[in-house]
Amino acid sequence: MADLSLDTARKILDAALAKVIEKKMKPMAITVLDARGCVKASLAQDGTSLMRGEIAYGKAYGALSLGIGSRAIFQRAQEQPYFVDAISTMTKGAMIPVPGGVLIMDTSGSLLGAVGISGDTSDNDEIAAVAGIEAAGLKANPG
Repeated sequence: MADLSLDTARKILDAALAKVIEKKMKPMAITVLDARGCVKASLAQDGTSLMRGEIAYGKAYGALSLGIGSRAIFQRAQEQPYFVDAISTMTKGAMIPVPGGVLIMDTSGSLLGAVGISGDTSDNDEIAAVAGIEAAGLKANPG
């Protein structure tokens, strides 16, 4: 398993935040997890609502838990709601099955972690996550 350094996690976070500001998105919470599921970096902009940090974490955690981006989990929830409900129960509700959780891959395709973002539309959350990952020179897998 490849490691996601704190420096790289901060680059992802900073670039995602820059995209949020550039696109004038609503205030966001951003969480970067390493491949083990440990928080490497996290922030909440001024003005985010109370649960945004937990939602951002849940998007990233869900992506890591199933090995697919949260957009794919959302699609699977439409097709197999009982399966996604069961996984949600197994993760004690920590998984958030909507877009905005994106897997972080290195250039060889090895999993480094995931980033989750919450605060705007799910599509905008995902756009910011992908921008952060790509700005760090890595591959984004939104599902």
